[in-house]
This record gives sequence, structure tokens and C-alpha cells, in this order.
Amino acid sequence: MLSKAIVVGAYQRKLEEVAALGVDLTVAAPPDWRDERGVQRLERAHTAGYTLIETPLVFNGSFHLHFYPAFGALLRRVRPDLVHIDEEPYNVATWLALRQAQRFGAKTLFFSWQNLLRRYPPPFNWLERDVLARADGAIAGNAACAEVWRAKGYGGPLWVIPQFGVDTELFKPRAGSLSHAPRPLVVGYAGRLVPEKGLDLLLLAAAQVPEVCVRIAGAGPEKSLLEYLVKQHGLSARVQFERPQPSTEMPQFYAQLDAFVLPSRTRPNWKEQFGRVLIEAMACGVPVIGSTCGEIPNVIGTAGLTFPEDDVAALAAHLRTLAADPTLRAALAEQGRARVLTCFTQRRIAEQTVSVYQRLLTET
Repeated sequence: MLSKAIVVGAYQRKLEEVAALGVDLTVAAPPDWRDERGVQRLERAHTAGYTLIETPLVFNGSFHLHFYPAFGALLRRVRPDLVHIDEEPYNVATWLALRQAQRFGAKTLFFSWQNLLRRYPPPFNWLERDVLARADGAIAGNAACAEVWRAKGYGGPLWVIPQFGVDTELFKPRAGSLSHAPRPLVVGYAGRLVPEKGLDLLLLAAAQVPEVCVRIAGAGPEKSLLEYLVKQHGLSARVQFERPQPSTEMPQFYAQLDAFVLPSRTRPNWKEQFGRVLIEAMACGVPVIGSTCGEIPNVIGTAGLTFPEDDVAALAAHLRTLAADPTLRAALAEQGRARVLTCFTQRRIAEQTVSVYQRLLTET
């Protein structure tokens, strides 16, 4: 497997589960990955049963242009039967890795989150077309993504499976959690501080509900604007900004919350592809509220609350309801945990992924 996402330690639990299902697994990951939040160093949190290799990365931080110059040499040494390229099909990294894998006779599989039908300029549309023609299989992170690749002409085997699940032994309700605590209601968010995540909506809604405090863990270019909104609406005593935390320490963050909010909004070039923080919070027994952006309603199901995108009043109403109703908070906490155990454990995602491997290796 080739994956930059695996730099996040909590995600590596899926790899242990894949290996435990009988797969001789070698995973190549970069030493770090850079984005608007800063630099995410490769964590080695879950490495039992498989081989995790750090491999150099060129054009770090460039989503479309990055690639792994030593990957071909690694394939020559390992000689895998199948190469799972955990990257989008229009990226240079995917195109190069796929051609290298096929040179050694390996089956190939790519992963995608892309849930918007976008047309890319050359050379990326050429790379994408070649990958779609050559790949032996594909995994889409959501149903809308699968529709995109079918619309773009991909006719090969295609499965819908989230990229990662949740380690429910790490992400679990904490004894004496704040879900039954008296007011103020502590509401949280974790992730990128960018316009599409809708953090301004959360702050404007909190301004309408005095009994709510907000904790925001993350980094990104919108932080200064969010800090301005906090001052403008007199929220300084009720809003706390925190640095991004290591993935394995996130359960401690969720344990301090009475509710978690993901207020994402659709943009011309983006809509929410999954919302992994939702299933982490749900696994920790934290009630969740999400907008109707992209995949969020499908992730939450009936185990949380949703509101129309950009609707501050509707979000404020949900916050007000949760602040006033501890019984509802407890019920949503239980339902959220149950939904994760049924649909989104790392074991469940690993089983589905290994089933894909088996089918690709046994079917022509």
C-alpha cells in the first residue's frame, strides 16, 4: 500500500486489522505531509503485524504533483501481488505508482474521495484517463464518489468503502463524561480552519445561545477571521482555540465535550466527503450535529442532528435544544456509539478492504 494518509497514527489501526486477516502487508508512507494546518509528521502508533516503510516524497504539500521517487525500488524488492494506491486517480503519484506496479505484474487498486464531477486541465486529465483505463479496481469513499467515476467512464470493479474506520477501544466513552453535565454546554470542533468548514456559522450560532461554550482544535488560514468574529460578538469568554492534537490524543479532546459540530458548507470545488471527526466523536459517546453538506447526513444517519447548510438559526436551535435536554444528549450519545460499532469500526473497514483484495486477486 502507498498512502500519505497513514502518517496519522490513529489511521494505522486499520493496517493492523488488515494484517490480522492474513494479508502480508507492506505500507509505504512519507516522513511527513504538509497542508494548510502545517506539517503532520509520520506517527508510529499502530505497527504490529505489517511493515511500515518511510519513503521519500517529492513536492510535499502539492496534492496533485507529489510523488514517491523510491517507490519503484521498493516494489522491486517486495514484489507484491497487489498494490493499493491510496491516492486520487488524477494525481501524479497515482499514475506513476500504477505504472510501476504493473511493470512488476501486480494488480492495482486506487482510492478516491472525489464527490464532485470536476474536469481537470492537462496533464492531470491525461493522467486520470490513463489510470481509469489501466486500474484493476477502485474504492470510493462514498456513493457520490462512485457516481463521479462511473460518469467519467471508469468501467472496472468499484466498491464503496470509507478510507478508515475508528478504533473503538481508543475512541470510547469516558466514565463520567460531560454528556450529562449541567450548563454551559461545551461544544467542540476539530479540523482545518478553512471557509468550507463553516466555523463562522458555529460562532454566529453560539452568539445566539448564551449557555454554550465552544472549543476549536485546529489550524488554518481562517483563524484570524474567526478570532475577529469572536471579539466582534463578545464571545471571548466562551470560545477557546486550541492547537491541533496528535490523532491518538483526540479521545481526550472529545471527552471534554457535550456535543460536536461539523458545520461544513459546499463550495464550487469541494463538498464534505465524509467527516471522519463525526465518527470519532460518536465513538466517544458525544452527540453530533452536522450540516447537510455532502456525505455528512449519510454518516450521521439517525444518530445525530442535522441542519441545512449555512442556516445559522437552525444550528442555534439545535444547540439550544441540546443545552436544555440532557436526556436527548444521552440518547444521541448511545445511538452514535451504536452506529459506529455497526458501520465504522477499523475491523469492519479492514474486512471490507481485504474482501476487495481477495476478489481482485482471484477474479479476472
